[in-house]
Amino acid sequence: MHVLMLSPGYPAEMPEFTRGLAEVGAQVIGVGDQPVAALPEKARRALSAYIQVRALFDEARTVQEVTAELRGRRIDRVESLWEPLMLLAARLRAALGCPGLDVEATVPFRDKEQMKRRLDAAGLRTPHHTEATDIAGCWAAAERIGYPLIVKPIAGAGSADTYRVDGPDDFREVLPRLRHVPRVSVEEFIDGEEYTFDTICVDGRILYYNVAWYRPRPLIARSHEWISPAVIALRDPDTEELAGGVRLGRAVLAALRFGTGFTHMEWYRKANGEVVFGEIGARPPGAHQVDQMNYAMDFDAFREWARAVVEGRCQVPSERRYNVATVFKRAQGQGRIRAIEGLNEIERRYGSAIVCNALLPVGAMRRNWQQTLVSDGFLTARHPQLRTVVEMADDIAANLRLSAG
Repeated sequence: MHVLMLSPGYPAEMPEFTRGLAEVGAQVIGVGDQPVAALPEKARRALSAYIQVRALFDEARTVQEVTAELRGRRIDRVESLWEPLMLLAARLRAALGCPGLDVEATVPFRDKEQMKRRLDAAGLRTPHHTEATDIAGCWAAAERIGYPLIVKPIAGAGSADTYRVDGPDDFREVLPRLRHVPRVSVEEFIDGEEYTFDTICVDGRILYYNVAWYRPRPLIARSHEWISPAVIALRDPDTEELAGGVRLGRAVLAALRFGTGFTHMEWYRKANGEVVFGEIGARPPGAHQVDQMNYAMDFDAFREWARAVVEGRCQVPSERRYNVATVFKRAQGQGRIRAIEGLNEIERRYGSAIVCNALLPVGAMRRNWQQTLVSDGFLTARHPQLRTVVEMADDIAANLRLSAG
């Protein structure tokens, strides 16, 4: 099978997906706007060919350049696992005659208002919502929906440019920060725990799924620098507490007519047990959550996604062995990392339960915590018992400290 892979080297997980395609026997043709020599080595090794385009985000030009380069060659699949390139992938599928999500099916995965309108029509519970394109529209939406509410970009990803608004004074403060966003969704604030529902599907059939728990929910984590956010991939996604969210996720995929590939959905569970849809992308989660899936089951989700794309099947272990927590750290101070405190004690306490240490080293420059959940690095820990994993995550959050200056 010949697979066109958009942006095989970026973001950080893309070389792993590219590697997965090659390992299941695909001939992988990369498309990007950087020279092939600039790609990570893992991505370069997995490619059978590479097409460098002038401007990857110029969809019309990129379609023209790629189709001209591929004239006379057979392409079986076009794959993109990066949110901003999903519509480009759909346009390339149309131009090359490939199966997969077309433009019409892709738009609801990118446009949060269309997404929710489709699910409203299917009778699924979404937050009360409306679209606004100017300040007057935002105020009108707030009056109609009521406070507290959430305002976020229609075509955003993650929780960037997403704000909770508790009243008119908050709204006056938030609106100037959204001047660069042309269309926003103004929606009901759902007070509850936040989870994911992540899948690998083939022709609409779910072959693998994962539920992860955000501690705290991303909106809170993005609002306070001192927080060390954690994401926990749950060993048992089939508990009674989570059953409503899993059913909702299956219904969402059916309503949006998703076919083959990875999906990442977020949903809420209120204190009264009601489950409410958040949003969904036709892509995997970021922030190394696919690595968590691998640690939870001792398998390779990157390769099994590729197997689903190429062979229409997955090889998934029957047993989920671990709960897996990733705790993201933010250094105190600005500049370069100058000290890491508490790491030796944590590693002595938990030993082999710490399966990944991706903290920035001393001397590295701090990252902007508002632009990346990964922040200044992370530790990942796993254990069969959820209570033990939560305790480890809380210990890492409280007692591992990075300082900068």
